[in-house]
Amino acid sequence: MSTSRQASPAATDAMRRRVLAGLCACLVGGPARAAMANLDPAQSRLFRLWMLSIVGSQLAQGPTPRWQHRDCAGLVRFSVAEALRAHDARWKHAMGLTHVPLPPESGLPPGIREQLRNRWRLADGTTSSYVGALELVQENTRFVAREWQAALPADLLFFDQGDEQHLMIWMGRRIAYHTGSVQPGDNGLRTVELKDLLAWTDTRWQPDQSNPNFGGIYRFSFLSDS
Repeated sequence: MSTSRQASPAATDAMRRRVLAGLCACLVGGPARAAMANLDPAQSRLFRLWMLSIVGSQLAQGPTPRWQHRDCAGLVRFSVAEALRAHDARWKHAMGLTHVPLPPESGLPPGIREQLRNRWRLADGTTSSYVGALELVQENTRFVAREWQAALPADLLFFDQGDEQHLMIWMGRRIAYHTGSVQPGDNGLRTVELKDLLAWTDTRWQPDQSNPNFGGIYRFSFLSDS
């Protein structure tokens, strides 16, 4: 499993060290990454419902042409961007969701949508519509815990495999992700039950605190903790 766009080895290694240093600080009781939630608890819960609905639609129907960068971070970026849209009839038609039950609208003011949609923070302090897995976690989320029991819907599971980093999306009892590879007859999308992931033979992918490759659960900085 991999991401579709890689930074230079030196830059990636430097960013990886910063992420792991921040993670270690949290684990030994240091201060968590400072971030104020932009959405209140009610708005956050509706965002989570929308994000999971969009991820679920990609799993059920296959990737929409609207989703172009298809890798693990791309699935996250796409589902966040679409969850923050105004979901009118034209959008539902384009997404193939016209006759699919969907959550109620979050009622987010347009200004909040514009502030959050496709504005990912980069390590240099600028924003971009594109961000890789490492900077997505490092600059746009906050560490929650290394225990999966602390996860809320739409939280991210972060895995560091040395040369590559990978994200999965917490759906509840199931976890969704993209393998980072698209092949004929295989769109790269996967969903797995938590119990099965915890029992994987390749222990590098087990979301367990005993796994040194599991960085933990991360939550988008703009969401509340409830």
